Amino acid sequence: MSDARTALDEQDAPAPVAVPASTVTAVPDGPAGPATAVDVRGVSKVFTTKAGTVTALDDVHLRIAAGEFVSLIGPSGCGKSTLLRLVADLDEPSSGEIEVFGRSPRVAREAQDYGIAFQQAGLLPWRTVAANVELPLELHGVGRRERAARAADLLALVGLTDFARHFPHQLSGGMQQRVAIARSLAERPSLLLMDEPFGALDEMTRERMQTELVRLCAETGAAVVFVTHSIPEAVFLSQRVVVMSPRPGRITQVVPVDLARTAERTDDLREDAAFFAAVTAVREALHGGTPATARGVDVR
Repeated sequence: MSDARTALDEQDAPAPVAVPASTVTAVPDGPAGPATAVDVRGVSKVFTTKAGTVTALDDVHLRIAAGEFVSLIGPSGCGKSTLLRLVADLDEPSSGEIEVFGRSPRVAREAQDYGIAFQQAGLLPWRTVAANVELPLELHGVGRRERAARAADLLALVGLTDFARHFPHQLSGGMQQRVAIARSLAERPSLLLMDEPFGALDEMTRERMQTELVRLCAETGAAVVFVTHSIPEAVFLSQRVVVMSPRPGRITQVVPVDLARTAERTDDLREDAAFFAAVTAVREALHGGTPATARGVDVR
């Protein structure tokens, strides 16, 4: 980061201020502000193992506005993915409450309020690209013609129209992830839950996918909860970066990212002094204000 610090010194850019989580989690509803997409109140999660109990999350509070992009970052094992799974109704909290658009996660899931994308694309190898995108619609009884039209629109959105009849093994890793993102958007969700979807990609493909995701979110207007280990990725994508502590996972700070509107973020932003300042602010929040390296976090 010596080059980053030099750029900051030369342009004298003010660093974003990381503020305590308790001061920034509230998002006003209704006429006074945007609607709330996710509301996490006092959530804890305890797992029972043969060796005893493990507290993965402890008293987590977080509110995310509709249309907002928020990244969760912290050391390995801090509960980022656990929190995402609780919001997705893939598990239940031990205590506390979660609402998705004012409803329980289960009701939100049944209403197809959100789509999910994981680190592995999870495409069915015997189905074509188009058929993979159609799958959620097929499972919910949408007619063949409507499914095909929706898949065609989504493949155009992610730039894969020419690959509709290909099979997953004929695509690169980045292309497979684009198919997975298209599939997650099939039912027009208002919320995307993404667990390190670019973690297995090479650096150039990863940056290209980040730019693509920014564009897609701007076009769909969906809120996003994004789990990552990469500080630069979190900063490039997000309006706020939520920093979590080692287990038991708690939200220690929330760093606002005051850059260009997410819809206008391009590769040039990665060389901007304000970008480096935001990366530094998140790094310092992770390290508690010290230069030590947090295990399990990509600080490049």
